[in-house]
Amino acid sequence: MEYLLTGATGHLGGHIFNELVELVPSNDITVGVHTVSKAESLAKAGAKVVGIDFLKEDTLLKAFENIDVLIYVPSKSHDSFSRVSELENVLTAAKKANVGHILSMGFIADQVNNPFDLSAFYGYLPRRLAASGIPYTIIRNALYADPLVPYLPELIERQNIIYPVKDQALSFISLQDSAKAFAKVASKEALLQNGRIYTLTQSRNYTMPQLAKVLSSVSDSEIGYQPVSLDEFAQIYNQGNEGHMLSSMYAAGGLGLLDEISSDYQTIMGHPAQDLTQFLNMNYGK
Repeated sequence: MEYLLTGATGHLGGHIFNELVELVPSNDITVGVHTVSKAESLAKAGAKVVGIDFLKEDTLLKAFENIDVLIYVPSKSHDSFSRVSELENVLTAAKKANVGHILSMGFIADQVNNPFDLSAFYGYLPRRLAASGIPYTIIRNALYADPLVPYLPELIERQNIIYPVKDQALSFISLQDSAKAFAKVASKEALLQNGRIYTLTQSRNYTMPQLAKVLSSVSDSEIGYQPVSLDEFAQIYNQGNEGHMLSSMYAAGGLGLLDEISSDYQTIMGHPAQDLTQFLNMNYGK
């Protein structure tokens, strides 16, 4: 089997690569990256490295040639239109190159009434793949737990979580657990089922007082819950013009649209995902 992984120099893609090389020969893996010079470590690990530009079909056609499984991790963008355009280019090239199967990243914020800026893309993704004629599988992630680790010092200083999600709960998964599931599904024919949509979450979700209790225990500090408004949150965290996107995600959380719980991780891996307290205890203070 020949695999091609996009986004391999990013957070999730990098983790997927590290897990995939444990399951399949590294010379069966090609990584498609925008900047080849950033993939030196992947090449040293035995992967083939190809430069791709999602706006240039010829680069995609060359990269997708003879690929059995395309693991598609979308590039980072703040709006659905950019991602939909990218997806259309990927599917056009994959169709022409006769890619065998697409394993794509999804997200739980894909409901028709979800106000998250990227929900239109995540809702479009399964419908468009279903219409593509290419065998596909989707893995929907919950919120990543990992950003909570570098965020904890700020929360300690604030003495409060400020997420504007009211009394609703949020669901999490770690990047490593997500990557393990991606690699397992990609490499196991029994799991790589056409039309199958897996959802990766931990075994429970957390209201903000519950999350505050976990973070207080991990950090040995008193952290409460005092939400700011959506507009305030967008202004506070507008580095890189991401403020509106982030606040729109928590607007979805406040509607109860980010609290999903699934046993799919256990179906894939044979055991539950690492719980939030254990994850934070293992990673905070390193």
